[in-house]
Amino acid sequence: MTNITKNCFCGNQRPFEQCCQPIISGKTAAQNAEQLMRSRFTAYVIEDFPYILQTYASQQRSGLTVSQLTDSAQNTQWLHLQVLAHHPQLNTAQVEFKGFYQVDGRYYVMHELSDFVREDEKWCYTTGVIQKDSGEFSPERNSQCLCGSGKKFKKCCGT
Repeated sequence: MTNITKNCFCGNQRPFEQCCQPIISGKTAAQNAEQLMRSRFTAYVIEDFPYILQTYASQQRSGLTVSQLTDSAQNTQWLHLQVLAHHPQLNTAQVEFKGFYQVDGRYYVMHELSDFVREDEKWCYTTGVIQKDSGEFSPERNSQCLCGSGKKFKKCCGT
């Protein structure tokens, strides 16, 4: 991504190069669990599966591979992130979010309550509980398009 005027994929109003890219590239560390969650979402958007793997806590990471992460995300286009809550503690945190995505022309929402822990002074993802309102949905025609274009859904991806 070279367009510095585009807002970051994570939904923040800063350009990708000033938001999640420095975290994903390892130039800076996520300062809290919400920043890590946002960078993980962005990594799914740009398909940086090695980064996603390294942001798992060591116990969860030991049972995963980049290939497994790549395979599980095949044909998935992540569209929009909505962070609902961030509950930080000293060395643990929870982030509640909705991630909107598309697979084979159908739209889905993943509503998750994610748990994070600090390991070696870095925030890491441990587990997430998918909430009951997750699943397929139909975007309303007059709602903002999930792709972030700023257009109404019916005049953008809904055509």
